[in-house]
Amino acid sequence: MKKHVVYALTLSCLLLCFPRGIRADTFADTYSDLTKVFGLAGAERTGLTTLPVLLIPIGGRYEGMGTAYTAAADDAGYFDANPAASAMLRYTELSLFHNNLIADANLEGLSYASRRNNFGFGTASKLIHVPFTEYDRYGDQVNAIRYIEGMTGINLSYRFLHDFYFEGIALGTNLKIGYRHVPEVIEPGQSGLGFMGDFGILTRFNFLKFYHARERNLSLGMSLRNLGPPVLDEPLPTLVTAGIGYKPIRPWLLSFDLLYPIQPFSDLPAEYPGFGIGSALQVTNFFSIQTGFLYRGANPRTTLGASVELSRVRLTANYTLDLTTQLGAVDRFSVEAAFNFGDRGRSMRRAQAEELYLDAVVAFAEGRLESAVELASDATVVDPAFTPAREIAETASESLRIQRELESIRLDEQVISE
Repeated sequence: MKKHVVYALTLSCLLLCFPRGIRADTFADTYSDLTKVFGLAGAERTGLTTLPVLLIPIGGRYEGMGTAYTAAADDAGYFDANPAASAMLRYTELSLFHNNLIADANLEGLSYASRRNNFGFGTASKLIHVPFTEYDRYGDQVNAIRYIEGMTGINLSYRFLHDFYFEGIALGTNLKIGYRHVPEVIEPGQSGLGFMGDFGILTRFNFLKFYHARERNLSLGMSLRNLGPPVLDEPLPTLVTAGIGYKPIRPWLLSFDLLYPIQPFSDLPAEYPGFGIGSALQVTNFFSIQTGFLYRGANPRTTLGASVELSRVRLTANYTLDLTTQLGAVDRFSVEAAFNFGDRGRSMRRAQAEELYLDAVVAFAEGRLESAVELASDATVVDPAFTPAREIAETASESLRIQRELESIRLDEQVISE
């Protein structure tokens, strides 16, 4: 039922964007105009790498925002975008994905991410499966097989230089294994195993911020994805991405990614550079919409989606229009169910530190300097990144030192006068 609700919300958004209705002729005309703008130059460089599962978006906001997520990643979809993002995630999250790619080809995925203070970690897996059925001359089924591609990996990241005024700089890596299974009856000797790594950097700070909130409104990120040796002499789809995410107002996120494919272990030409553009709008506290455009490999794709927050569960659905979209079939939909397991008590500790800090400020204003130092020091123990508490502790300590020196001078003068 929940899945149907998300589908309905996404289709409603699509109907708003296409007032004449989503008909095959409307889509054909629209997509024809789009391909005329960007052309199909560079198509000869596509399909020269193996394990395409590594580049197919798993779903969620990552897919919904046109994969322009290198700097904007803020949920379990970070794994495909920027491995450094887990060190800045707000919540521990488990996400389950299903993506109808085309016809009987489907993608299933799972992603988990968590954070302990500045240390982020997680894991993710995704699997493409395409069924094939063999019939004899009489129409009887004689064989049923599946082509399978999969990826699984672990993530580690750490955030440096984090304090109250600066979100810090996070570095992260994914260590991944990719697998391709081609049944022997289709083509012998084509199954293979590959090893690869991702590396990323991410920072967030305030810039041209026109609203009041503790969150940083500007993000910058860069990642190197799918770096590893060839699989059966076929290169991996290695990619360098650089991205920016910006919130001009609190509910609205804009993002842009520049994609630069490389082939460090092959003489084959890499794909031409591409780009992704994304936007997400928080309409209410429980409903948001996202859209994006991705141009990579001479296949422009537009995605539109919606998310619904239900207590600790978030449901997201996306619909994609590209060269593989068939409006006569129910495909190119993706759904995500994300389960929020909290923030490991970080918000509670921050609230406790703030309360101690305010008590320290009151004590300082009343001249109770020793109490101010003690309260502010307790706040920094509860939350070491709460810089204002450290500042008030230093100020109160310096004032207390000066007060004691003045008292010492006054006593010396009394002794001399006597």
